[in-house]
Amino acid sequence: MAHWHYLMDMDGVLVHEEHVIPGADAFIAELTASETPYMVLTNNSIRTPRDLRARLLSSGLDIPEEKIWTSALATAKFLADQRPGGSAYVVGESGLTTALHDAGYVMTESDPDYVVLGETRTYSFEAITTAIRLIERGSRFIATNPDPTGPSKEGSLPATGAVAALIREATGRNPYYVGKPNSLMMRSALRALGTHSETTLMIGDRMDTDIVCGLEAGLRTILVMTGITTHATMEQFPYRPTLVVDSVADLVGHTADPFA
Repeated sequence: MAHWHYLMDMDGVLVHEEHVIPGADAFIAELTASETPYMVLTNNSIRTPRDLRARLLSSGLDIPEEKIWTSALATAKFLADQRPGGSAYVVGESGLTTALHDAGYVMTESDPDYVVLGETRTYSFEAITTAIRLIERGSRFIATNPDPTGPSKEGSLPATGAVAALIREATGRNPYYVGKPNSLMMRSALRALGTHSETTLMIGDRMDTDIVCGLEAGLRTILVMTGITTHATMEQFPYRPTLVVDSVADLVGHTADPFA
């Protein structure tokens, strides 16, 4: 079968921190030239698609903001579907607050429908305490993604999953995670792209989020070795990707059908 549509993770597939992964620019250029529908996914909810576009552009990747789908956008879409015009107390940054505002949500500390936890580089103990008290009073607990850590130049940073664990321990309430590996993230990206699972594939660098998420959403999957997962760790999982390549550079010239 030819002419696949593409969903792909961002960090570890196209970029590492602020550096483009060799061949990623040629891969995106080929998709653009052939007018192949694609969407770049990220579990990180810190930045808006506009900010991410600027970050990618400075790395040397020209990706339009409408082709960037974040866990913040997926969370806002989910909440707008669940409870239109609702209210939320947000622990997060502009990527998340902007997405919720655009979905018609009101931000409040006064009896919100939801406490929404996202990624932030500056977690405030005061904000976490407020979140705990609101959940204890009955606000529903939502988190953008379960990643326990994120990368930085100095090493690992605690991420949404780690802070969610703190709030869960304090309240006894589990969050509902919207981002990967919840296939809801993949399905909302497919809807935003306007394609179907049968004709779309997922490229990722993590077996535990990207590949399992693609698998559960009914997509074929491609694992790249430029991020988290190695050949050794891949073998530990009970499921397999459809295809394993060293990097997206290996797909250049084969984007119409990488399985041929």
